[in-house]
Amino acid sequence: MIQIVEKRDGRVVGYNEEKIKAAIRKAMLQTEAGEDESLIQKITDRIGMNGRERMTVEEIQDRVELELMKSSRKDVAKRYIAYRDQRSIARRAKTRDIFLEIIEAKSNDITRENANMNADSPAGMMMKFASETTKPFVDDYLLSPEVKNAVKNNYIHIHDKDYYPTKSLTCVQHPLDRILRDGFIAGHGESRPAKRIETASVIACISLETAQNEMHGGQAIPAFDFYLAPYVRASYIEEVRNLEQFTGEDLSRLYDAPIKDFLKRDLKGLEGDEKLMQHAINKTVGRVHQSMEAFIHNMNTIHSRGGNQVVFSSINYGTDTSAEGRCIIRELLNSTYEGVGNGATAIFPIQIWKKKRSVSYLPEDPNYDLYRLACKVTARRFFPNFLNLDASFNHHDKWRPDDPKRYLYEVATMGCRTRVFENRYGEKTSIGRGNLSFTTINLPRIAIEVMTIKNPEERIDRFFEKLDSLLSLTARQLDERFQFQKTALAKQFPLVMGCLWNGSDHLSPNDTIESVINQGTLGIGFIGLAECLIALIGSHHGESEEAQALGLRIVSHMKSRVNEFCETYGHNYSVLATPAEGLSGRFTKRDRASFGVIPGVTDKDYYTNSNHVPVYYHCSPRHKAKVEAPYHKLTGGGHIFYVEIDGDATHNEEAIMQIVDMMDKYDLGYGSVNHNRNHCPKCGYENAEKDMHECPKCGSRFETIQRITGYLVGTTDRWNSGKLAELKDRVVHK
Repeated sequence: MIQIVEKRDGRVVGYNEEKIKAAIRKAMLQTEAGEDESLIQKITDRIGMNGRERMTVEEIQDRVELELMKSSRKDVAKRYIAYRDQRSIARRAKTRDIFLEIIEAKSNDITRENANMNADSPAGMMMKFASETTKPFVDDYLLSPEVKNAVKNNYIHIHDKDYYPTKSLTCVQHPLDRILRDGFIAGHGESRPAKRIETASVIACISLETAQNEMHGGQAIPAFDFYLAPYVRASYIEEVRNLEQFTGEDLSRLYDAPIKDFLKRDLKGLEGDEKLMQHAINKTVGRVHQSMEAFIHNMNTIHSRGGNQVVFSSINYGTDTSAEGRCIIRELLNSTYEGVGNGATAIFPIQIWKKKRSVSYLPEDPNYDLYRLACKVTARRFFPNFLNLDASFNHHDKWRPDDPKRYLYEVATMGCRTRVFENRYGEKTSIGRGNLSFTTINLPRIAIEVMTIKNPEERIDRFFEKLDSLLSLTARQLDERFQFQKTALAKQFPLVMGCLWNGSDHLSPNDTIESVINQGTLGIGFIGLAECLIALIGSHHGESEEAQALGLRIVSHMKSRVNEFCETYGHNYSVLATPAEGLSGRFTKRDRASFGVIPGVTDKDYYTNSNHVPVYYHCSPRHKAKVEAPYHKLTGGGHIFYVEIDGDATHNEEAIMQIVDMMDKYDLGYGSVNHNRNHCPKCGYENAEKDMHECPKCGSRFETIQRITGYLVGTTDRWNSGKLAELKDRVVHK
């Protein structure tokens, strides 16, 4: 006897025979003979009594069809089957409309969800088809009813939900030295160990590109300078050996000779070993420069994920003070400054300068000259961004300035902002680890729901009650996803679980990844702190000390609860200042539809990213730094600070240095600088004029470089409506 019915959306309800009667009656009324109540009751009784205790809607409807076909009313059976088909078509109508928009290459928030993805290409279209059909499967079969309901009601967003069934992880910081030293096998390809700088550069590209196909997030190299430095010396030795062939002399004494710096110099006036060494150095520097050019070019042209997306790549560097490491840094920066193609700004890799006192920040530091060069490059090319190793929360007790492997104890980040450092289940490091998955909480939604409570204390208390409930739900959802991810087999991720992820070298192909992935992080993100505060007390944290105090209380509470979840579930949970792209507009549109236009909250097409001061708020860089800095200590899963500057920054590296100084002063962890830069793809002309769309020299349409959530794009054509609205609202901080 049927007691429980499973609906198509996963909900479980009690059996109601009246619904069966109504469906049969509707079919009968469309026939000439009309309805037959006795037959309706007879069929309904038979189905109810003979069915299993728990059945799905589809199973019950199949039984109705069979009973009607066995009865004398075959005409009713035909009508009932036709009705079911029509309902099925209606349920699929939304998917059909989405597919048609993808097919017709329409620009909308579905096809422009990720500005780094070309959804108009055949491969991009296939990715979107797969994405839009996979998400309903996740809803119906992989999410608990409570989680599904929270998503449906706009409380949370599960990032990369379309990748959920693949069991893939988000991102990883590549221990590139392992691959360069040992080579690797991934799929059908094999790479031998590197022997020269050109090979090392190519293997770095292959590592990033291959792992991108095994994961749903970005790829990063945490110590690019340290990893490639040995191959500078190897290439130098190769050049000395070339001289041996030319001169017929044994020059092995020069192989390991001390070199203060790898700088090109004129050979005039030099003699003997000094001249030979300088010749080899000049040749080596040229090769390093070409290798860095090739690396940047490859990272902007090699496609992953079926050919529709360049690799979402990041590299961290700046603290190797060896002559070889400095050569890598210098030539990477020089190549970046020159640009790619016809002088265009390279979009990838996202470059991140690791700023550290005693290494690269103060005039007496050995890499200070390269730090100044980095600021000069940023003033023209937006990269590198700046990672503050001196921030109080970025310290490591094992870091020593004379340790040749100090990079093991330096925090590294993904370009968009993802940070992995603290570790309850292994060594505290960024290397060989990454984020497993993350989910974002819609803070404005909770605040809107308590806005009508007149008593301020009661309103705030009710907000925290709702926030607590969502935090618990989100932690549980992330654990459920982890339990699913851990069942993946190592062979499903040949490179990531072959030699990248810490501990994976002990796994056999058919072992699950359960024993190693707990060193990754689970991120509980948030969006719209500014709009949340406006809804709660009428002002945001950039304009009110009261709002700032409440904002810090909210995020501090999140961090406290996340620490509890670490103990409860045994995972590395962290608070993430979410890099919302498509999400910033999606949350807002749905909340506006539910609650209407609320000034300062739902009156724009986007919610402010994470804990940022709103983009439209006029304030100085110093004020913005002072307000946002305390949140960096609370958001161990990742954060970013940025400043919008006006005018042509190319001749003003001092302005960049002043912003890095503010990061140091206010204990900010990671930051970047935004400014306007127009580039003509035809003639290479550049300027910094706003609202200029055509090149004054040749009349071609400008490409205008913009930063979206931490990474760059060369065109806003792929931006969704929410981020376009945000871009329009951005003001200069001065």
